[in-house]
Amino acid sequence: MQCVIFIPSSQTTMAGYSVEQHVQIIKLFYENGSSVRATFRALRPFYGRDDRPAESTIRRLVDKFESTGSVNNQPVPVRQRNARSAENIAAVRDSVLENPRQSIPRRAQELGLSQTTTWRILRCDLSLHPYKIQLTQELKVNDHRQRRVFADWALEQLEVDADFGKKIIFSDEAHFWMNGYVNKQNCRIWDETNPHEVHQVAMHPQKVTVWCRFWAGGVIGPYFFENDNGVAVTVNGERYRSMITNFFWPEIENMDLDNMWFQQDGATCHTAHATMEVLHEQFLDMVISRGGDVNWPPRSCDLTPLDFFLWGFLKSQVYANKPQTTDALKVNIRHAIDQIQPDLCARVIENWTFRVRATNRSRGGHLNDVIFHT
Repeated sequence: MQCVIFIPSSQTTMAGYSVEQHVQIIKLFYENGSSVRATFRALRPFYGRDDRPAESTIRRLVDKFESTGSVNNQPVPVRQRNARSAENIAAVRDSVLENPRQSIPRRAQELGLSQTTTWRILRCDLSLHPYKIQLTQELKVNDHRQRRVFADWALEQLEVDADFGKKIIFSDEAHFWMNGYVNKQNCRIWDETNPHEVHQVAMHPQKVTVWCRFWAGGVIGPYFFENDNGVAVTVNGERYRSMITNFFWPEIENMDLDNMWFQQDGATCHTAHATMEVLHEQFLDMVISRGGDVNWPPRSCDLTPLDFFLWGFLKSQVYANKPQTTDALKVNIRHAIDQIQPDLCARVIENWTFRVRATNRSRGGHLNDVIFHT
């Protein structure tokens, strides 16, 4: 194999070794069958037993050489004294126009500026904002009207009782995929106005299907829809009713359900006639659902706390230690739910009331002006 190596004289590189020493390591690597271990042994006559480069150093050097064709380190950017100069502002502006998704650390490195200076130019000089991904559903033609009707009803209830939001038990299921999820915290698009871009993700087979109930007093759950082997199963009417009877009813046995409403979305398993009969045993005339006592508007994930808060919050926690099995994932989910305190749930419900008002202002449209603070 022929190797082309670019060598500026008298430069010191990775781990304190000179460029000439790195060239020697690369040559020995290919002479010894591209084996890191054999290269490590071959270096002993030159460095001795204890001073030779570690295998990890050899591996990093080879990876660097094979990806860049060079054994040199990238030059460290020199911070300019007049960092927010007109020239640098123009350079940052051109960089954003070319790639609005690039992170601040990478952009700062390419431009030879500090991260702080780059951030200040973006925010203060260019008046740009980092827009974060917001998960929502496309609204159909009739959805605006149904969302507006629900918002009007909820606002009427809030006028009578300011604590009405605390008297709703919200419910939903979610899939937790083993490959993780869209990391909204690390995805920013710098622009003067919200670009409203759509991010599509593919579906994957390994998952855990989780059910929870959320209200101002805390989280009820989790309940995992799975078979006897612990494998996730589809939520159908029979399984949903079994969960309500065998899990949900015992969980709320000691709750005061007077004036408490129950909410669910319009999934077929939720709204089957037999299922609605079971729900009305506990929540007589107080079920918010498609076909219920109050209609729940379709495609309104921005109006249920489980979608606009709980699932995202849990997924930011449960994937932190990168679980490798569904059992480990379920342990993380249980632990994360146990850490949620009632005062946080109460603040989430306060945000729900803001969202209802925003839905009314937007005439049933998306809630682009709502920011959630916990």
